[in-house]
Amino acid sequence: MSDLFQPQPPVYAATSDGNRFPVRRLFCIGRNYAAHAREMGRDPDREPPFFFTKWAETIVPGGTTIAYPPETANFHYEAELVVAIGKGGRNIPAADAAAYIYGFATGLDMTRRDLQLVAREQGRPWDTGKNVEQSSPLGLIHPIAETGPLTGGAIRLTVNGTVKQDADLADLIWPVDEVIAYVSRFYRLEPGDLIYTGTPAGVGAVVEGDRIVVTIDGLTPCEILIGPAAAA
Repeated sequence: MSDLFQPQPPVYAATSDGNRFPVRRLFCIGRNYAAHAREMGRDPDREPPFFFTKWAETIVPGGTTIAYPPETANFHYEAELVVAIGKGGRNIPAADAAAYIYGFATGLDMTRRDLQLVAREQGRPWDTGKNVEQSSPLGLIHPIAETGPLTGGAIRLTVNGTVKQDADLADLIWPVDEVIAYVSRFYRLEPGDLIYTGTPAGVGAVVEGDRIVVTIDGLTPCEILIGPAAAA
């Protein structure tokens, strides 16, 4: 037998020490900052965080110009701390979670907010709002040996130099160890998995020409430019 067509090449992320990190899956935590849950019209005391998934091919490196996606007039930024998994495991105790982390990066979960909200109100999956080409920009992954566990530190996002999101990783409802423990109850985490840990309050729309920069203390910033809509 022969292949009917050329398979897609693997997706790689860059690390701060010059290696390539093969990306397997993306797990994204929703409403993991109380202030963001409230700005989205939800009660963080009654509705805990949750997670959804995205394709690996949504990853693009920091420094990229991404196309404004089709079928939306409300394209939002969401700054996130990203955890890169380096060892596989299921039902991982929170106390042991650090042993499964390869490292951390800055990232963005770009969202077609109008489509997400329509799906939410209709009780439908969020795929058209979240699982979008070029929607997961990612900075350099720093090994945990460089950064430590990152239980706190500033996370900020600017658009054209103006601060839009400004919080602390200590504000996470589920910190990194609990996120790993929770996701690993449902799926066996494997090397190459990325976990986007949630975004602070202050999300908003961008347009063509906007420059977005995400910074997290101790990590390389992730910067992208919003380009014109992709050609057909």
